[in-house]
Amino acid sequence: MDIATLKDLHPDHWSKAAAIRALSMDAVEAANSGHPGMPMGMADVATVLFEKHLKFDASAPDWYDRDRFILSAGHGSMLLYSLLHLTGYADMTLDQIKNFRQWAAITAGHPEYGHAKGIETTTGPLGQGIANAVGFAMAEESLRARYGRKVFDHHTYVIAGDGCLMEGISHEAIGLAGMQQLGKLIVLWDDNNITIDGEVSKADITDQQMRFKAAGWKVLTCNGHDPEDIDRAITKAKTQKRPTMIACKTIIGYGAPTRAGTAKAHGSPLGADEMAGTRAAYGWDHAPFEIPGEIKSAWEGIGQRGSSDRAEWEARFAGLSANRQAEITRVMEGGVPKKLTSTIRAFKKQVSEDAPKVATRKASEMVLAAVNPVVPETIGGSADLTGSNNTLTPDLGIFSPEDRKGRYVHYGIREHGMAAAMNGLWLHGGVKPYGGTFMCFTDYARGAMRLSALMGVPVTYVMTHDSIGLGEDGPTHQPVEHLAISRATPNTRVFRPCDVVETAEAWELALSSEKTPSVLALTRQGLPTLRTDHKMRNLSAQGAYVLAEAEGKRQVILMATGSEVEIAMAAREALQAEGIGTRVVSMPCMELFAEQDEAYRRKILPSGPVRIAVEAGVRQGWDQWLLGERGREAKAAFVGMTGFGASAPAGTLYEKFGITADAIVEAAKERL
Repeated sequence: MDIATLKDLHPDHWSKAAAIRALSMDAVEAANSGHPGMPMGMADVATVLFEKHLKFDASAPDWYDRDRFILSAGHGSMLLYSLLHLTGYADMTLDQIKNFRQWAAITAGHPEYGHAKGIETTTGPLGQGIANAVGFAMAEESLRARYGRKVFDHHTYVIAGDGCLMEGISHEAIGLAGMQQLGKLIVLWDDNNITIDGEVSKADITDQQMRFKAAGWKVLTCNGHDPEDIDRAITKAKTQKRPTMIACKTIIGYGAPTRAGTAKAHGSPLGADEMAGTRAAYGWDHAPFEIPGEIKSAWEGIGQRGSSDRAEWEARFAGLSANRQAEITRVMEGGVPKKLTSTIRAFKKQVSEDAPKVATRKASEMVLAAVNPVVPETIGGSADLTGSNNTLTPDLGIFSPEDRKGRYVHYGIREHGMAAAMNGLWLHGGVKPYGGTFMCFTDYARGAMRLSALMGVPVTYVMTHDSIGLGEDGPTHQPVEHLAISRATPNTRVFRPCDVVETAEAWELALSSEKTPSVLALTRQGLPTLRTDHKMRNLSAQGAYVLAEAEGKRQVILMATGSEVEIAMAAREALQAEGIGTRVVSMPCMELFAEQDEAYRRKILPSGPVRIAVEAGVRQGWDQWLLGERGREAKAAFVGMTGFGASAPAGTLYEKFGITADAIVEAAKERL
């Protein structure tokens, strides 16, 4: 539909959509940076969605039963910021719009979770938003089954672009959503046929509508510049029992005299002449950032439209028992049950007495069997490695279209989609997600894991088969650099427990985390219980601690994690037999140790003794503790991996790669 017809047939709609377009153009021009074309192209779709369909209240942005709106095409962030400002979100002021992409502004180049109310997730890396949305929709289904539709009954809407659908993660997300029949998930595809390089056909000939149909979605189409057609499509989508994709045919940079429908509208300011021509085409003769009072009032009315729905919901919520209200509030706010700590302590006491020799992946399963019944908001899963990751416990049940109360997800071979969905599960509220794969395949999940850290989303990654100790599967599956990669990611805690007791402590810390994701690096091979003297306190919370003290004068400190702590203990025994006093420090979490005060770190790593670090991974990350913290190059060594592994039994690999007690003893004695 051309501008003249749109203005003539739908003048009220046009003025509201034009406000989005004008603010978006103005902000990008002021910043001399940004993407004006997408907001200009999708303004009509967004206006219809917010005015007629989206259940929200701008004055109560955290209302539990609001519809969720996710801008997967995050480069078009000014579309979202304009909507939040126009509808009356208190923190999205006009000054914030004017400071788009500037230091300390909440209007970042791409939407960032936590910067402003109404930003449900961080998007920008294409495909992440649509994959997050699958998690949001799964959370809604789960909570509706657990607490009833009087408390949870809402949709998740996504605006996605061609780039989102080209990214591989979208394939994983679409397949998972279709299989799960997530009927309250609606994707609005900005079908403008343009990417940065030009027309989509330069790089892709996929029939996206057939692709979604093949994955079990309902597919609808609409003219993205016809408000009645848009309304018709969304109305129909809301009646479906499976996810819906609406292909919205739009023109990028709608109304720009020379750039509309071209890549030139995508990723750079329009410039003064093009801006002037666009304003003339719109009939928008207002100054930059000026929104006429009647248009702003109309938008604010849209922002208040959901207040009656919210009031009715609050009345229903108030009618629940006090215990029910408290439980829902706790899970939605991310709190932990009071029973968690006592459950972990009882578990630790039992296993320290029984002293089982089990792989830490099995230890993790044992912990989950104790914890899942008392933390009812956990939803576990695995990327087709359930029997290897040990992530399923008997009480969970399988989350499926037939059983929405199930708490275990078969994600299929979709590591990236799983990780992104877990972000969405947590961001929705009411769920503590965890999911497993092999440690080596953190590579496949990396984009979403990084966003967990960036957003401060405390999901738990259960990464098993954490070293050459997995054996015969060989170097394709043996992680050597992955611990270092995970530790290099800001705001991430990497736990590598040495036994069943440390595994329990790691789970307690992961489930209690408020803003930091956790990576649990767990073994395939069996490990002895080294912590046989029960301690109520969570020693792993300090990041590192003395597992075995030196007898006699302390001359050597051995630092180790995971499966190598057992080897360090054997080396200590040999060194002590020669009269060389040796302390063993277990370091299950470097990040937590770095957070301890100077006095504690000095107590664990005093100056003077030789320091040897032992880990079946690469050295990166260890020099902080070998050479820093009062250490010296001449008295430090690393026993670990310097390259990739090989295919052989685990015992052979440790011997051939020199990760042995004898090698540790030799390295220590050479430096005395």
